[in-house]
Amino acid sequence: MTSASDRLAGERLDYLAGSLADAAPADPLELCNAWLRDAFARRESHGDISDPTAVVLSTVALGADGTPRPRSRTVLLKGLDADGAVVFTNLDSDKGQELRTTPRAALLMPWYPLQRQVRIEGRVEEVPAAESDAYWATRPRGSQLGAWASHQSRPIDSREQLEAQYAEVEARFEGVEVPRPEFWGGLRIHPQRIEFWQGRAHRVHDRIVYERATDDTGSGSWERHRLQP
Repeated sequence: MTSASDRLAGERLDYLAGSLADAAPADPLELCNAWLRDAFARRESHGDISDPTAVVLSTVALGADGTPRPRSRTVLLKGLDADGAVVFTNLDSDKGQELRTTPRAALLMPWYPLQRQVRIEGRVEEVPAAESDAYWATRPRGSQLGAWASHQSRPIDSREQLEAQYAEVEARFEGVEVPRPEFWGGLRIHPQRIEFWQGRAHRVHDRIVYERATDDTGSGSWERHRLQP
């Protein structure tokens, strides 16, 4: 029987979904929003993008000897505007602590059926409390309770213990609104670099990158250029 790993070297996919014109807009946010709309439309028409908001967040952890260790996980994109991309999380989690120590991140937005991806890199800071409060109020009650119940990224002995923690929180807040914990909030990635990748035939893909003319400020004009695949 052929194992899954045996198939890796021979796996091939033709990239024929479209092109990324040289006449891309001067503002990358315009293109990013257009691609997001395309991803939502694809979900409605084909159903093969289960969640267009699913993105991969990469941070840098420092080992005991100071060695940098990249770490990635999938999160949900909950905001995108001229100030940057926003995700929400337990700020005491591994990613929250890593971003306090090294407040820079990379965000990958992959839409595989469209043969597209967007890469955003930049400085990270917590969003204002009022912004976190506003989003928290839109979350389902179960998700609010789950945020209180889980000490995210910390070890736990069993699933039963986790469910017991949830039950305790559920009882604590019975009949009242669930407040936002101080340890939970939003993180904004201020983009310094945004790259758009569109799959093309023969692996001669389109790559257009936007970079800030000013360094590490999250503001300033964009410089645009094409990269070789």
